[in-house]
Amino acid sequence: MEHQPVLLNEALDALQVKPNGIYVDGTFGRGGHSRAILERLGPQGRLLAFDRDPEAVMAAQAFTLDSRFSITHAPFSCMSAILNAREKIGVDGVLLDLGVSSPQIDQAERGFSFRHDGPLDMRMDPSSGVSVADFIARADEAEIASVLKELGEERFAKRIARAIVIARAHKPLLTTRQLAVLVADAVPKREPGTDPATRTFQALRIYVNGELDEVSAVLPQAMAALRHGGRLAVISFHSLEDRRVKQFMAGHSKPPAIPAGLAVREADRPKPSLQLVGRAIFASDEEVRANPRSRSAVLRVAERTRAMLS
Repeated sequence: MEHQPVLLNEALDALQVKPNGIYVDGTFGRGGHSRAILERLGPQGRLLAFDRDPEAVMAAQAFTLDSRFSITHAPFSCMSAILNAREKIGVDGVLLDLGVSSPQIDQAERGFSFRHDGPLDMRMDPSSGVSVADFIARADEAEIASVLKELGEERFAKRIARAIVIARAHKPLLTTRQLAVLVADAVPKREPGTDPATRTFQALRIYVNGELDEVSAVLPQAMAALRHGGRLAVISFHSLEDRRVKQFMAGHSKPPAIPAGLAVREADRPKPSLQLVGRAIFASDEEVRANPRSRSAVLRVAERTRAMLS
């Protein structure tokens, strides 16, 4: 399936792209959002992209013919270090699309999908980190169960973890098909319309890529990078990710707490660093019909205020 950028128009409207502005696409993917941002930029505008997936960086080479565009092969948690080396005046918008791209899911050799048999990998950057196969080969039963429960909200986490430990004692689990079949056999009840391996694969992918830690790391960096009036737009696909985004934006849209007993004039009270922009935005029925992978997407937007960062 060709990768279709989710909530494209909504994200562009959220960013309020200025012709001469400086923008960051923290998750280039296959460039759908970047292409649309570049179309709205003028000759003096700039777009800086990040992606930890080397295949995405290769796909971005066609964009590098545009002098307004540059890409860095790195996770977006490196944003501050990269931007501080290049930009000293702040940026006008940061877009984070936290979803897995269609090419990652659809390419069997990446090991993301239980629908295609391939090596049990799931790393967004195959050149670094630990694959799922390596993790489940050496983690103990309790650790596997914890990952499945906490990151996949899998109610049969203990059953699945036990099945993994028993199976690996006889034969290494090296392929997506092996794991998907094992999970299906271990789960006593199935959610209608959902493959029994869905939550397990989701949890293991989030774990080996440190996705929640990445989100927690990048949000304050993105806020710090914004100049006054700059927009932070984040598209999430998982409740745990969205919860962190929602809590971060909500927390920084309130004035910092004043220590108990400290008298401060109202005019001197610290101001919040962010201002929420509208409500959470979801994909329209039309978009979901055209791209079913957008059904769980939620876009949240906040704008940088003049307040100094603590």
